[in-house]
Amino acid sequence: MSKQLAEVQQRGSEQKLKWVGKSVKRIDGPEKVTGEQKYKTDYNYPNMVWGKVLRSTYPYAEIKAIDTSKAEAHPEVVCVLTHKDIPGFNGFGIVTPDQPVLCENVVRCTGDAVALVAAETLEAAEEAIALIEVDYDVLKPVTDVENAMIQGAPKLHPDGNIHSHVTIVNGNIDKGFEEADYIFENTYYSPRQMHAFIETEGGWGFLEADGSLTIQCPAQYGHRDKLQIARSLALNPERINVYSSPNGGGFGGKDEITVQIYLALLALNTGGRPIKLHLSREESVIAGIKRHPFKVTVKTGAKKDGTLVANKVRAVADTGAYASLGGAVIALAIEHASGPYKIPNVDMEGFCVYTNNGIAGAFRGFGVNQVCVGIETHIDMLAEKTGLDPIEIRKKNAYRQGDISSLGHVVQSSVGTIETLEKAEACDLWVNRDLYKSQISEPWKKRGVAVATSYHGVGMGLGTPDYGAASIELLEDGRFKVGMAIEEIGTGNGTVYAQVAAECLNCSIENIVVIQGDTTETLDSGTISASRSTYTGGRAIATAAPNMIHLLTKQAAELLNISLSKVELAENKLINVDDESQFLTYQQIYDSLYDQNESTRVEGHFYLPKEKEALKNSGGAPHHLYGYMTHVVMVEVDMLTGETDVLNVVAIPDVGKVLNPQGLEGQSEGGAVMGIGYTLYEDVLIEGGYHKTKNFTDYIIPTIRETPVIETIPVESNEETGPFGAKGIAEVVMIPIIPAIMAAIYDATGARINHLPATPERIYQAIQASKKQKLTSR
Repeated sequence: MSKQLAEVQQRGSEQKLKWVGKSVKRIDGPEKVTGEQKYKTDYNYPNMVWGKVLRSTYPYAEIKAIDTSKAEAHPEVVCVLTHKDIPGFNGFGIVTPDQPVLCENVVRCTGDAVALVAAETLEAAEEAIALIEVDYDVLKPVTDVENAMIQGAPKLHPDGNIHSHVTIVNGNIDKGFEEADYIFENTYYSPRQMHAFIETEGGWGFLEADGSLTIQCPAQYGHRDKLQIARSLALNPERINVYSSPNGGGFGGKDEITVQIYLALLALNTGGRPIKLHLSREESVIAGIKRHPFKVTVKTGAKKDGTLVANKVRAVADTGAYASLGGAVIALAIEHASGPYKIPNVDMEGFCVYTNNGIAGAFRGFGVNQVCVGIETHIDMLAEKTGLDPIEIRKKNAYRQGDISSLGHVVQSSVGTIETLEKAEACDLWVNRDLYKSQISEPWKKRGVAVATSYHGVGMGLGTPDYGAASIELLEDGRFKVGMAIEEIGTGNGTVYAQVAAECLNCSIENIVVIQGDTTETLDSGTISASRSTYTGGRAIATAAPNMIHLLTKQAAELLNISLSKVELAENKLINVDDESQFLTYQQIYDSLYDQNESTRVEGHFYLPKEKEALKNSGGAPHHLYGYMTHVVMVEVDMLTGETDVLNVVAIPDVGKVLNPQGLEGQSEGGAVMGIGYTLYEDVLIEGGYHKTKNFTDYIIPTIRETPVIETIPVESNEETGPFGAKGIAEVVMIPIIPAIMAAIYDATGARINHLPATPERIYQAIQASKKQKLTSR
């Protein structure tokens, strides 16, 4: 922890906090509630043209020829572009740039882009797209992830179909299973979830009068997008301005390039006219990334007293046609596959595999959602087998700060797992679970209550740059402008940034102006992903604040003609500690600095803490920081149909320090609902490489009717490196609810579900199968 951050946090601990820890109303709330908030895809410009993308007809085919002549002859067409019109590198991808901007020789999924059109109207652009003729040589698609790994399978990429293979081994797995009294082994299947953000991918591009390029597009890392645009257009990135905030939802689905490069290419070919491109929901479903479907086989060994001694995991992820962040997803999954426990013997491996099934990438939880069900289900099976309490077993095996994890590393950051379990043990839903389970709404329904716990890394992990930066500028009217590149994607992080800044600068929150997602005014501070937004942005501001305080007090000392030690930061002013009648407003300080031609802007930079050494072949494990979470859930299952309702949720996150209780509840509740959707309803169906699910007509997401009563009980473990002790929880809030719902279904019905989503059909079939097994055993 830096000296400056330590000073800020010390000051916060010595006095009552005014802004941090309070349910401050969202600074962007009024505009969003009234509908006045303008998103990037809401804007229209004079003399604009419309863009459209031609997608592949087939999931896998060679391109023999592309004929654009008929489209170019359309009277309202401004330009038609193919791979030949890309001046730079024809590819993009955060880690592995293997996805073509516009396909040249081959298409690998129906989301692949083949050509771009700009026209006077959207209707004309759609007409022109239909006039482009592509001669395909259709190939048999690779759609089964296990078959894709077999020797002799068609190679979708030059290096084969296995994009990445990660392993983590600790202890002696064979010895561990020899010592085990009980061994549980199952295979779990997870679905392809859609981000379902309200604002689909889209935006604007145009050339400025000075020749620079402006891109307005909702995204999750504008500074990185600028570099990828520059690489494809062979431009100086300093001549590209990206505006990526506010954002109508992300959840990881806008972490990768979406339409930014298309906008840039079209903007260079429309004679200076603004170009708008906005994907329809159907196109977003087909072309946008999804959560990786996993097949996970887990084998867990334990002793009679509930001690976990061995865990073996094999996970296979379908990344679709291109890598995107698939390698990082499978690496994080394997890092978390044994849960927040101290299991002495683990052997875990994961494969990220190419197929022709669309494209998978970043999504809230980043692989942990898919693997947490194995260890948590096996702990519940162990509890049932031994007669031990499921919470006690978890407490017995959970590591504390300073313990050695299942990965074999000493956990140095704050750990709140046991505290979350203790709060779960004491909550009303758990204490009175037998009473609540008896209160069924219909005679043919049954209720179940269960608990699960999990964790999630905060930050990028080893092997990836991870840093924070913020600027603070004193404005003419005495307010402070906080520049933070990390976008607002719906989480309300801008409000937290304003709270931290107001607390550090001892001013009213009304005196803080937050600028986000603007590469012209903000320093590169990394992505809004990896649960790093609050930690990174908050700490960056807390690092910059002492520099601003030094600037203010130094100038005040000169103006008041007193020593620097006699100047104190009071509320919205600087005072002489010996004579409080002598004071200066921030506006007076600005005027003085301006008259002296001095800068009124300061910066703060830091690097996120990391472990010293990565585990061999792990892909970046372990993380230094983790967020921890426990969920208690009650469900009601219709035994005649298998239909399941989640009635009550108790969410218990370890947040380090609550910066905004209302914001925390929003994250907790949103994560719970998203976890319910993932567990019970959501799946993008793809058959033979073609999307059977194309829009929300046949993709079920929870509505207010499916939203249960959710109680959030935070645990504050105080992460000493974080802003006022805080750390990130944006992803972990949707993770343990998944195995908790699965366990609650079992508690209600006696049937275990290993294939998600747990649709009524699957639950009903599992109930019938469990009845047959019981009859057979008699």
